[in-house]
Amino acid sequence: MADMAALKRGIAMPCFADDPSVLIDLCVAAEAAGFDGVFLWDHMTWSDAGDGPPMVDPWLVLAVVAARTERVLLGPMITPPSRRRPWVLARETTTLDVLSSGRTIFGVGLGGPDHGDFGLFGEVTDRRTRAAMLDESLTILDGLWSGEWFTHHGAQYGLGPVRFTPTPVQRPRIPIWVGGVLPNPAPIRRAARWDGAVPITYDEGGLARPSVEQITALTAEIAGQRESMDGYDVAVWAEVALDPAAVERELAAYAEAGATWWIETARPARDANWLDGLRTRISQGC
Repeated sequence: MADMAALKRGIAMPCFADDPSVLIDLCVAAEAAGFDGVFLWDHMTWSDAGDGPPMVDPWLVLAVVAARTERVLLGPMITPPSRRRPWVLARETTTLDVLSSGRTIFGVGLGGPDHGDFGLFGEVTDRRTRAAMLDESLTILDGLWSGEWFTHHGAQYGLGPVRFTPTPVQRPRIPIWVGGVLPNPAPIRRAARWDGAVPITYDEGGLARPSVEQITALTAEIAGQRESMDGYDVAVWAEVALDPAAVERELAAYAEAGATWWIETARPARDANWLDGLRTRISQGC
């Protein structure tokens, strides 16, 4: 029988704001309302045209959230390491984990849009190359987080010998959750190597919640590539609930399918009033 009580609940939000305190206050309110995690998107722009909504840096926001909260887990969901030097990212993630007393989750993926978040800034747009950079970056992060002497010479990056201290609070490392679009096999293989999976699906309106059947298939596929699923997380990237009571009736099936997190994320492409929607949802608690 699935343990629905073990299904953790999170809120995710775009890094869209004129004033970063708006996002900080939402994260603090989510903790007070009983949510288990708060997560921020990581973008440079949200438009291939080069403009889009006002945007703040999610990492600086998360640092303040870490200082103003005590319990919620937090992190980017997701960040693309291919446009961040992995050794700088190692320092940033370690600092956030220390500031939060070991509450960081590191969500990663290829990122997008390809032009708006990469091409406009002279970054690599080819997805295969960005995937190779992602894989090497995760190897480097794991090595630098260890606190041991580390050397890496790969096709994308080279460094060392070098030893980074302090180390993250969490051992053996900060949990790495890998986001990827179903049913692509590459992100599933990548997720199986690390600590969690954030499956992404789309419909005609954009981002869509994965079905119970998709979560069941994903969990089985990842389990077949790992020695154990103990401590492994599968996050359902869900819509912000208009009727939380109705959502509660669906959670047992997702928990039975192998999900460990239910993360309600705002979807600006569908809802221009997403900020008000988040405020209302957080006020309802979980």
